[in-house]
Amino acid sequence: MLAHVYVLWHVYQVLPLPVWAKWCVVALMIAALAMMIVGLMGAFDRMPLALASAAYDVSTSWLIVFLYLLIAFVALDLGRLVHLIPKQWLHDNAWTACALTAVIAALLIGGNIHYRNKVREPLSLHTDKTLSKPVRVVMVSDLHLGYHNRKAEWQRWVKMINAENPDLIVVAGDIIDGHMRPLLDEDMAADFKQFKAPIVACLGNHEYITGIDRALDFYRRAGITLLRDSTVTLGDLLIVGRDDLSNRHRKSTKQLLADADRTKFIILLDHQPHNLDESQQCGVDFQFSGHTHEGQIWPISLMVHAMYENAWGFCQKGDTRYYVSSGLGIWGGKYRIGTRSEYIVADITQ
Repeated sequence: MLAHVYVLWHVYQVLPLPVWAKWCVVALMIAALAMMIVGLMGAFDRMPLALASAAYDVSTSWLIVFLYLLIAFVALDLGRLVHLIPKQWLHDNAWTACALTAVIAALLIGGNIHYRNKVREPLSLHTDKTLSKPVRVVMVSDLHLGYHNRKAEWQRWVKMINAENPDLIVVAGDIIDGHMRPLLDEDMAADFKQFKAPIVACLGNHEYITGIDRALDFYRRAGITLLRDSTVTLGDLLIVGRDDLSNRHRKSTKQLLADADRTKFIILLDHQPHNLDESQQCGVDFQFSGHTHEGQIWPISLMVHAMYENAWGFCQKGDTRYYVSSGLGIWGGKYRIGTRSEYIVADITQ
């Protein structure tokens, strides 16, 4: 809240407008913040669906505008303090106001275009274990279906994944963004039946945020094979799904693999990429995770990389390979600035 006061004060100061117009701009920014807060408290579910989607987009987009305004004003204030920037730049200055507006608008437009252009990440996984035939697995995480990623967008993703002709589709959690209402109103569960391959998934933290019972009911109606501290064998693959870390009583990887058939190629699905060493110690062949979004936008991405051993992409520890996805969807405003939305096409061969 203090940071918002700081930003709004600077916005008021820098705009070369009449006082009433300055207050109108500040009031709109406060309204965007308030809209997000009341929306998270359930207000979106009481609005018409189109209005709720627009309110969600506007209010969560404000967070990104706010972040970049905060960075800009801190930089300008520091420059003023060391006498590199004239004080006049921060008071009733059309050039400063226009420059900030133009830069942030360019970031948002470019970030939205970048978000909509999904990146196909090919991955070759060689194994010494016996395979009756090569296996293609499409791996996705963090769909965040909801008010911002609605049915039309979801159907586009379904077609994109089917075009890869996968033998299996795996989802590393967070299919649901946090509100069941848009998924139910648009019957998004039915679209999962359009996939041409089996779907196996683990839970993410947003399923717990949504309400675990309602989330589980959606998974059942969508026909998803949900692994909650359980395993399933599909041909030459053993898929292990850990419950999300939100469940403090979930089983360890060691417990889940205690009686595992080690002749199978073992894929572990674990939404949050913590304690990677555990998978290596348990003989997992490949771990797929998500959750981080790689921060979604710069400079949040820098913080996320500092928090996780592997915040995004491929890595290997011993004989165990890992991929942490930045996600196919996104939470909040649909912008990718310095990161990407992706899906992984993994070909497993001998």
